[in-house]
Amino acid sequence: MELWEVGVIALAGLWAGLINTVVGSGTLVTFPVLVALGFPPVTATTSNAIGLITGSITGAVGYRKEWAGHGRRLAKYGVASFLGAVVGAALLLSLPPDAFETIVPVLVGTSVLLVAVQPLLARLLRDRPRPDRTGSPVLYVLVFLVGVYGGYFTAAQGIMLVGVMGLLVADPLQRLNAFKNTLASVVNIVAGAIYAVVAPVDWTVVGIIAVSSIVGGLLGAKVGRRLPPAVLRTVIVVIGVAAIVFLLVE
Repeated sequence: MELWEVGVIALAGLWAGLINTVVGSGTLVTFPVLVALGFPPVTATTSNAIGLITGSITGAVGYRKEWAGHGRRLAKYGVASFLGAVVGAALLLSLPPDAFETIVPVLVGTSVLLVAVQPLLARLLRDRPRPDRTGSPVLYVLVFLVGVYGGYFTAAQGIMLVGVMGLLVADPLQRLNAFKNTLASVVNIVAGAIYAVVAPVDWTVVGIIAVSSIVGGLLGAKVGRRLPPAVLRTVIVVIGVAAIVFLLVE
């Protein structure tokens, strides 16, 4: 790997860590960069997922006060996320690489759309009255399905979690965000552990993203929150659209 490639991946990891702290979906920065540098899509996905584990854990720990007193609920949701991540990782590893390469533009497009409508989603969840269905089977099924998605392709799973949980429980958005960070960490750790054993992984990429995303997360906590979220969201959308075009042309 050339030195300039290391620098590009490090910058992408730093920016992803910052974005994940502020608005989420940092994968839509790192994944297109890895693919553009010539890494196969599956290797880019697995290496990126493992590399961003450190940042997701940091985010979960940072929100521990928001989910304090709700650990039992969170543990139950975590079981659904755990099982979903196992299924999603199994799908990624069992389906032919051509299948992933075919569906990944759709997944990136869906993630970009979710990022674009995130402010509207947050506003709707804040303003509308919500039922309290904390133990609803539907909620566990939806959390499981998001886990499957996250185990297969990590981008925007946090936005999906906030969306489905916000429709079915009466918790404030900050607590939902805390749940989201923790459940996304569960998915990333489980999927990453499976990838590390049986999937094609570039460990140099993992190391670069792991270190740089931690730095980005720390910057996001101190500096990123002062930046307009619309600016960061615009960057994600632009990079995501460019990634779709690149993948389709490729």
